[in-house]
Amino acid sequence: MRASPVVHVIDDDEVVRDSLSFLLETAGLEVRAYDSATVFLHTLPAGGEGCVVTDVRMPTMTGTEMLARLKNSGFVMPVIVITGHGDVPLAVEAMKLGAFDFIEKPFDDATIVASVEAALREGARRARNEAGKAGVVARLSTLSQRERQVLDGLVAGLPNKTIAYDLGISPRTVEVYRANVMTKMEAGSLSDIVRMALLAGVVSASDG
Repeated sequence: MRASPVVHVIDDDEVVRDSLSFLLETAGLEVRAYDSATVFLHTLPAGGEGCVVTDVRMPTMTGTEMLARLKNSGFVMPVIVITGHGDVPLAVEAMKLGAFDFIEKPFDDATIVASVEAALREGARRARNEAGKAGVVARLSTLSQRERQVLDGLVAGLPNKTIAYDLGISPRTVEVYRANVMTKMEAGSLSDIVRMALLAGVVSASDG
């Protein structure tokens, strides 16, 4: 049974933290609260679905500093940043660091709940992608060196004859390796192989 998504609320102001937690819990969401970005990072959830709602101005570590650390660690949960009046530059910086959304104070209940629900939907999508990526990476690891070379050629859009010439083997041998790649990668078509390669980061969408 899959665990329910969790909303991680981070704010050094106890009143705001408790109020926001109560609001989200009233909306039927599971909430965990933290009084600082440092505490959150020390108890960083290793997996699961959810999102983060954080104030941008906090002592010790700001919301943007935390975002930078999360980005470097490969953290995939969407992060909503709460900013004060006149903090637009900080909000823009947060978006550049990968924030999903930013909400300016004072905000109404409906706005924050709608943003969190949207973030949770995005978080679920990212979690599915990460699970799919892990599966593709695992299957990639089963390929032999030659099979991986053939896969690279296929993803680059090269015909069998060109791959054969580049590797110094016959086109017929390339066909055998190609069949092995399709089987091991559990791919039904060449487009499946390309999609998997993109998902696993083997090739960039801007390549070519």
